[in-house]
Amino acid sequence: MDYKKFFFDSIADLKKNGEYRIFKDIGRVSGSFPLAKNNNLKKNNDIIVWCSNDYLGMGQHPFVIEAIERAMHEVGVGSGGTRNISGTNRYHILLEQEISNIHKKDSSLLFTSAYVANESAINILGSKLKNCVIFSDEKNHASIINGIKGSKAEKKIFKHNDMIHLESLLKSVEISKPKIIIFESVYSMDGDFTPIKKITNLAKKYNALTYLDEVHGVGLYGKNGGGVAEEQNVMDEIDIINGTLAKAFGLMGGYISASKTIIDFVRSFAPGFIFTTSLPPAIASGAIASIKYIKNNNELRKKLNEKCLLIKEKLLKSNIPFIKTKSHIIPIIVGDSVLCKKVSDELYDKHKVYLQSINFPTVPRGEEGLRITPTPLHTDKMIDELIYALKQTWKKLKLKHAA
Repeated sequence: MDYKKFFFDSIADLKKNGEYRIFKDIGRVSGSFPLAKNNNLKKNNDIIVWCSNDYLGMGQHPFVIEAIERAMHEVGVGSGGTRNISGTNRYHILLEQEISNIHKKDSSLLFTSAYVANESAINILGSKLKNCVIFSDEKNHASIINGIKGSKAEKKIFKHNDMIHLESLLKSVEISKPKIIIFESVYSMDGDFTPIKKITNLAKKYNALTYLDEVHGVGLYGKNGGGVAEEQNVMDEIDIINGTLAKAFGLMGGYISASKTIIDFVRSFAPGFIFTTSLPPAIASGAIASIKYIKNNNELRKKLNEKCLLIKEKLLKSNIPFIKTKSHIIPIIVGDSVLCKKVSDELYDKHKVYLQSINFPTVPRGEEGLRITPTPLHTDKMIDELIYALKQTWKKLKLKHAA
């Protein structure tokens, strides 16, 4: 086996197909986001970030920074170990209580990321529930897919948001068998919502647990930022909610929220929780501050919605092809990996607009594109500059316009 050739050829294939990923070296400017610096340039290096998951700009908020600094000086930088061995801090406990509060659940459990939370929780639920059958939306995130694979449970994939197909699959399984329906509230690449109530109704009818990934919804929807489930008034009907601290809350980490019994079960059996060093207490302190701030400042969500509506209106007038979602995620359609990277590079190098190209395996081949994620901090002037840059790039690269 020529190992060197294998690895070299594998990377070469990615580059040939336009799927090789090059990371942009940027420096976020605290207090000025979405302004950032192109670290590859010494002069005229200001750029505007349009593809961040820091949806509300909380990663730079003074209230959050102060909470992190205070905790850091109080308890230090690291946590000291796993939650089982010296790594549980008062800030972890308070954060789990805060998470439970916004999701109206009895208990919550912190993980180092939402990916790890999904993979760990789904793995252990699917493997421990004897003869469990998992029903998964075809567009579910990689963390969900890998959690199901790891569980070795029987799986049935239903067409995206297709309730007729889901029910037909549920009907095919004995009512006495354990079942879990797994789905997301907002799908990050298409930006569409899930009809959660219809899924919970089917879950009750066929005796299934519901597992909802609210990663792209928590903090952004609902009166208190509880997510799409709160917005649709169905939070009480969801058995397990997965969420993140790394998007609307602006930090890092993930969690699940559920009944005390389910949380205790995952806490006691999931290797991804048991054997992982816990989050730094200072990060947990910052997350507490961020959740409290977002919960009590609904105008952030209103302002974000206004920015999204304005961008969609201008894209429509400019005939730039995009998926007309009702969410905060605005996917721009390109449909070719090589071309998509050219668009991204042109926007970045010529117009100082940072919109990362999205390609396989994040999206299926043929669905490559860009994903605009506005924040309340993007000004109307920035929006006009974005639309101008897109129009100029579409013209230069002779891309297809919307019909």
